[in-house]
Amino acid sequence: MSNKYTYRDLKVARYIKGRIPRHIGVIPDGNRRYAKKYGLTYLEAYQHGVEKAQDFAEWCRELGIKYLTYYSLSLENLKNRSSSELDILFKLMEQYLKKMLYDERIHREHVRIRVAGRLEKLPSNIQQLIKELEKATASYDRYHIILLIAYSGRLEIIDAVRKILTNISGSCNVNEEVFRRYLYIPEIPDPDLILRTSGEMRISNFLIWQSAYSELIFIKKYWPEITKEDLIRAIEEYQHRERRFGR
Repeated sequence: MSNKYTYRDLKVARYIKGRIPRHIGVIPDGNRRYAKKYGLTYLEAYQHGVEKAQDFAEWCRELGIKYLTYYSLSLENLKNRSSSELDILFKLMEQYLKKMLYDERIHREHVRIRVAGRLEKLPSNIQQLIKELEKATASYDRYHIILLIAYSGRLEIIDAVRKILTNISGSCNVNEEVFRRYLYIPEIPDPDLILRTSGEMRISNFLIWQSAYSELIFIKKYWPEITKEDLIRAIEEYQHRERRFGR
């Protein structure tokens, strides 16, 4: 067999026919430790992380995964990271959002971009780019990328409760279906599979409500080190699990 064939080339047809997760959530952890491991600056490491996010999205589209959610920046990160590190993150975020706005693959593949979180806490130029990107892709529905920025899973639940208290009378029966309507992006299905890199084994306030029955897979590699083969192996593990949903 020719060396040009990769693990993915040999396996992808099987996965397309099998149980592919409809929605994958990603906690891309380990960028700073990656910088330390390879003697890079934070800017260089985060740049590698951004490039990996673009590659990862492309791999997911190749596999037919319709929804992909990135935990791009937690609200805790926004509060606790140094101003110099946040400057780096905002600079890269601006570049990434601009690139997505004009990326012909986004428009060719009809990828809708959504952003959720306490966006009012972001710099005004980032807020404006988010509005432009969401507007430019609002009519697309083949694939979906959701970016969680200045996001907290607990605060999403608190915000939903506040909206319910404001908009629903006391006589209304609030059940799961009603509650979901008040989440940031209620029409997005719950993630089937959540991946976290760097070996940390927790979800760190990521989609607390939506992840109740998600399958969790933890990868020891730092985020910029992850490969297409790692994604395929994670899907293979997902396919061997029996999802009971409390049954």
